[in-house]
Amino acid sequence: MTETSLPKSVTARAGTNIALVKYWGKRDAALNLPAAGSLSLTLANLGSETTVRFAGDAGTSDGRDRVLFAGAPAEAKFAARVQRFLDLVRTRAGLRLPAEVATTNTVPTAAGLASSAAGFAALALAASRAAGLRLSPAELSELARRGSGSAARSIFGGFAEMSTGTRTDGADAVAHGLLDEQSWDVRLCVAITAEGEKAVGSTAAMDRTALTSPYYQGWLASVPVDLEEARAAVLARDLAALGPIAERSALRMHACALAADPHILYWNPATVAAMSTVKGLRARGTLAFFTIDAGPHVKVLCRTADAPSVQASLAATPGVMRVLVLAPGPGANILHEK
Repeated sequence: MTETSLPKSVTARAGTNIALVKYWGKRDAALNLPAAGSLSLTLANLGSETTVRFAGDAGTSDGRDRVLFAGAPAEAKFAARVQRFLDLVRTRAGLRLPAEVATTNTVPTAAGLASSAAGFAALALAASRAAGLRLSPAELSELARRGSGSAARSIFGGFAEMSTGTRTDGADAVAHGLLDEQSWDVRLCVAITAEGEKAVGSTAAMDRTALTSPYYQGWLASVPVDLEEARAAVLARDLAALGPIAERSALRMHACALAADPHILYWNPATVAAMSTVKGLRARGTLAFFTIDAGPHVKVLCRTADAPSVQASLAATPGVMRVLVLAPGPGANILHEK
């Protein structure tokens, strides 16, 4: 496809995903290659929508890409990250045109709700299609990973597994789908326990943990067993088996980070209280299991029929500000192509 025949603009959407077997640590920072695999659930109604066009008039007056977030010029650090990602797309497509990128987000940024996963999955699909590329799901997953390690999983709907890969170029460090969003009747209740950005970003926290935590190698050694058991539980649609794996993966990840120097602690009192609420629900017979990402919010996996009672119990927990109830969602998809 020539530059003159490129689509005028392409809009893509991707949902955020929450890891049930956690991603924490990289074997190659430059290529965003994970140090261990992971398994996640992509969510509906919580994600990013991104429009991209490549054209001579798309950039700024000095020839750089124009990056907009929520209708306004993006903060410089975010814009630079997007521009580096667009360079990957241009190289692959053989383009030299600047781009205009406009993103809206229904995920709070840098709050521990995987906003970058949704953002870079949507950007990977919109930018590659706008550049005239038609990538396979595996190729999209590899491209999205270059922007954010977790974004590789948001290419797929429902439950997805990320491979650590063995190749040095990262071509096999991609995700694949396990169960689509229609295949298991579950919900994720998200207890919001704070507002604003977290104190330590995920990338910096991973790096510090890998370099200084005495538990890091033990964490890496634990992941393959968690992955094998979690994969089997997902394919069997066995919540009673999957839930305890998700809890132990989250707790081990946070223990590893807590032992870093200086320590990394994302929890607040409401985080701990919400975990106690979940254990209380389970003691009364409700299948509900928590997970916590690099942030203070508590996500609770449960059956759809139990979601109202789980939501009510979390909402009544001291310090919990509000509770979202989210269904499994689709993978990254094109909304408009002009």
